Amino acid sequence: MDNQQEKVKQLISLREKARLGGGEKRIASQHEKGKYTARERIAMLLDEGSFEEFDMFVQHRCTNFGISDTQYLGDGVVTGYGTIDNRLVYIYAQDFTVFGGALSESMAMKICKVMDQAMKMGAPVIGLNDSGGARIQESVNALAGYAEIFQRNILASGVIPQISAIFGPCAGGAVYSPALTDFTIMSEGTSYMFVTGPKVVKSVTGETVTQEQLGGAKVHASKSGVSHFVSETEEDGLLVIRKLLSYLPQNNLEDAPLSICTDAVDRLEDALNEIIPDNPNKPYDVTDIIKGIVDNGEYLESQKLYAPNIVTCFARFNGQSVGIIANQPKYLAGVLDINASRKAARFVRFCDAFNIPIVTLVDVPGFLPGTAQEYGGIIIHGAKLLFAYGEATVPKVTVILRKSYGGAYCVMSSKHLRGDINYSWPSGEIAVMGASGAIEVLYSKDIAKIENPEEKAAFIAEKEAEYKDAFANPYEAAKYGYVDDVIEPRNTRFRIIRALQSLATKKLVNPAKKHSNIPL
Repeated sequence: MDNQQEKVKQLISLREKARLGGGEKRIASQHEKGKYTARERIAMLLDEGSFEEFDMFVQHRCTNFGISDTQYLGDGVVTGYGTIDNRLVYIYAQDFTVFGGALSESMAMKICKVMDQAMKMGAPVIGLNDSGGARIQESVNALAGYAEIFQRNILASGVIPQISAIFGPCAGGAVYSPALTDFTIMSEGTSYMFVTGPKVVKSVTGETVTQEQLGGAKVHASKSGVSHFVSETEEDGLLVIRKLLSYLPQNNLEDAPLSICTDAVDRLEDALNEIIPDNPNKPYDVTDIIKGIVDNGEYLESQKLYAPNIVTCFARFNGQSVGIIANQPKYLAGVLDINASRKAARFVRFCDAFNIPIVTLVDVPGFLPGTAQEYGGIIIHGAKLLFAYGEATVPKVTVILRKSYGGAYCVMSSKHLRGDINYSWPSGEIAVMGASGAIEVLYSKDIAKIENPEEKAAFIAEKEAEYKDAFANPYEAAKYGYVDDVIEPRNTRFRIIRALQSLATKKLVNPAKKHSNIPL
């Protein structure tokens, strides 16, 4: 019996040692940087008392450079499973107090184990990253570990939601796992991501740049689009993960959880009848429309600071989770450019992979012209969004708010890309181009013949008015059935909810193939 008690005491002692990671001093150092430890982050993220840990006693097996003399239980990553809002999730959190969170073969094995379990159980996987990169002493074994993780990220893509939070350094090979996942959260001031650090940049290119300038949270949120969410603190970042998961299903074979809706289905939003300015060149904020039609005005916007000319967000209609894509006239007149096309295309594909219906709010004057866009491949990038919408088989509801011109009309979930229910407000303008551009093309010879400036202006104004009467309205498209109905703006919420209810049993399957070849 005494022997048994001794063994239990030894177990308790080893657990206490494992929970200390790199030790009290390193934990204190982590706190001084304004960062939490791996275990503290897990405790804050998961439902209280739900965490079950794997591989607490794993140690590295490397003997190079005398590293075998330094061993820590758990070896730099805490892994296991728990619940968020009573739903199963798998999690790994890198421990910066152990070898700076540097990845070893043993750490990779632990991470791969929870990813494999997540796939078997059909549950989301969350990675909390805080690591100096590959453990140099382990050489190719550390690199092999990264590649094993990447392979699992790839196979899990579109099967289970994958979320990455960056709460410290994430450099070199480490950046590719978050890039392969569905959503990335970064915290201001303490997190950064880059393939090569400032020292290497300086030696190779001569550029002098700080870590923050090269790969800080705001850089990746606004310039590169790598980060989907930015939080002021780690606590806020963990709350974003919880909120994000509330909109998502557990896996690609399930639907997102239904919430109890406390907002009237038939609520009329009178302000929407007057939100579109009389002047078609005048902007407005499309998020005011989103707030007016979704449940309780609540939505979660992804990549808010990147390509703000298009809005991508999750929201609910009568408790049902949807993905919303909306042109934003407040920025660049809501035009589609390279970044907006990429941003929206990936969001559409995510929603389609996870059975989340897509609601599209359209006010788009076209694609952004210019050499920078053409040389940057706007044709290919615009085709990504076109491809994403055309490939999507989830319910698709489209509402044209104002402009819907040219190729951009086709791209933005038109009836011709298998849009299920397409509505327009009375302010909808569906045409090849705007009135002034159209008149220049249609009447260029007539305009050239008129020498008197006043007569010329009057002629142009007359022809523009004729064009607007004929085409700058939704009824021409409705005549052909390309718009299913012209609806009163204040009734938009009710009409979208009814549309989504009617599409609940939608079944549409794409042709059998190994996979598509989306224009990358």
